[in-house]
Amino acid sequence: VTHRLRNPTHEMSLSKDVSVEVFAADFAWGASTAAYQVEGAWDLDGRGPSIWDIFSHTKGRVFEDQNGDVACNSYRLWDEDLRCIQHLGLTHYRFSFSWSRLLPDGTTSYVNPKGVAYYNKVINDLTDKAITPMVTLNHFDLPQALEHRGGWKSPEIVNVFDSYARFCFKTFGDRVKFWITLNEPQIYAKLGYEDGLFAPGMKEKGSALYLVGHNMLRAHARVWHSYHAHFRHLQRGKVSIALNSDWAMPSDPGCPEDVAAAQRYMDFSLGWFACPVFCTGDYPESMRSMIEARNLELDFVDGQRLPKFSEDEPTVLGTADFFALNYYTSRKVKQASPRPGELSFAADQGAEGTTDPSWPICGVSWLAVFPEGLRKLLSYIKETCNNPTIYITENGFAQRGPVELEDLDRCQFYRDTLQEVSKAIRDDGVNVKGYFAWSLLDNFEWTHGFSVRFGLFHVDFSRDERSRTVYRSGREYAAVVARHRGHTKFSKD
Repeated sequence: VTHRLRNPTHEMSLSKDVSVEVFAADFAWGASTAAYQVEGAWDLDGRGPSIWDIFSHTKGRVFEDQNGDVACNSYRLWDEDLRCIQHLGLTHYRFSFSWSRLLPDGTTSYVNPKGVAYYNKVINDLTDKAITPMVTLNHFDLPQALEHRGGWKSPEIVNVFDSYARFCFKTFGDRVKFWITLNEPQIYAKLGYEDGLFAPGMKEKGSALYLVGHNMLRAHARVWHSYHAHFRHLQRGKVSIALNSDWAMPSDPGCPEDVAAAQRYMDFSLGWFACPVFCTGDYPESMRSMIEARNLELDFVDGQRLPKFSEDEPTVLGTADFFALNYYTSRKVKQASPRPGELSFAADQGAEGTTDPSWPICGVSWLAVFPEGLRKLLSYIKETCNNPTIYITENGFAQRGPVELEDLDRCQFYRDTLQEVSKAIRDDGVNVKGYFAWSLLDNFEWTHGFSVRFGLFHVDFSRDERSRTVYRSGREYAAVVARHRGHTKFSKD
C-alpha cells in the first residue's frame, strides 16, 4: 500500500475553505463502498453467485467485458482498506454485506461460516479503532439463487429478505448501530428491469420496475418493523433505506408546464420511495394519476401497474430512523410527450431532464457537476419529508482517462460540495448529521467497469497487489476531518 499522506493539518485549500465549525461535534465523516464493487473473491470460501456475477460474465454487458471477480480484492486485502480508512481519519465507514457470501442460496437454510468470520473481522476491526460501521444489507447484488425464484418480482422475497436481515441483526447487531436495508431501489428497479443496463438485465417496459419497487418497499418496511419489535430495545441501532435523487428544476421557470414537469421528475425519482416512507404512506399522487391516465389511454388490461399497499401488511410510513441520501447530479426539466402507444417509465413521467451547458461533466456523460443542487435537494427534503435527520451516504466525482493523483478538479468539487452542505446546515436549518464520500477506493463501477474512478485512493488494477495510493483529494478530505476534530475538541475545552 502506498500512502503519500502528509500531516493533514498542513494541507491547503479544502481544509481552510470549509467552515468546519458549522458541523456538529458528532458529525459523521465517512466514505462508502459496496461488496461487489470491492471485495472480489467471487467464488472463494463458500460464497454463492450473485446476479452481478452472472450479468458481468455475459459478453457485452460491461465495459471491455470486465467484472468484479477480483475488483479491489478487499476480501483478502481488508487490512489495507482499514489502513486507508485510518489514514483519512474517518469516523464512519459505510460498506455492504455480500448476501450470497453469508447465505449462499439467499436463505438461512445454510449459513456460510467463512462469510460470517470475514464480516465479524471487518466490524471488529472498525469498532476497535473507534470507527462506526454503517452496513447496507443489499447493494444491488441479489443472490442468483433468489433470482431463479423470481427475485424482487416475487412476493415471497419480502419474507426471505426479512429472514436474512434478522440473521444479520442477531449476528452483528451488537456492534452495528447503523443499518441500510437497500441501496437506491429506484436505480435497481429502473436500470435492472426497465432499461436492462444493470443486473438482472431485464427490459419489461413500464411494468416490472413498479412491481420491483413495490416489493422492495414492502421488504424494507418488514425489516424495519422486525428490528423495531425484536432488536431495538437491546441493540439501540437505527435502520433506514438509501435513496438516490437528482435535483430537478424547470428548464423555463416561467413556463407552468416545465414547472409541473420538474415536480413530476422529483416525484418519480425521490418521491417514489420517499413519499411512502416519510410523507404519506403511499406513492406521490402525480405518479398514481399519471400512470392510471396512461393505463386508460393505452387500454391497459393486465391489472394495476403501480400496486397498492395492503392494509394487512405493516405500514411503510415511518419506517426510517434517518434519511439516507445519495446525490450526484442535477437536471433541468421540461415537459415531454410520449409517443402514441408507448408503454414505459419515461412516458408515465412525462418529463425530460437535461444538463445545463455551464455544468462541468466529470468522468461519465450523465454526471454533471452542480454542488448547489445538493443544497437545494437537502432543503427540499427538509420541507417535504418532515425535517428528518439526514446522512449523505454517497456523493462523489468521477475521473476517466489517465490517472491524476493530483486531482485538483475533484478537490474543488469536495470544497464546493462541503460548502453547500454547510450552508444547508447554517442558513437553511437542515439537520445534516453526516457526509460519506463515494468512494473510499477506485472500484468496479458497474457497467463502466474500471474505466471510471471515484476513489479517495487510487487502486492499480493492472497489478495483482492492487496497491492503494491516496489522491490529493483524499489528503485534503482527511485535512477537513482532522480540522473538524481539532475544532470540536478545542471548543469542548
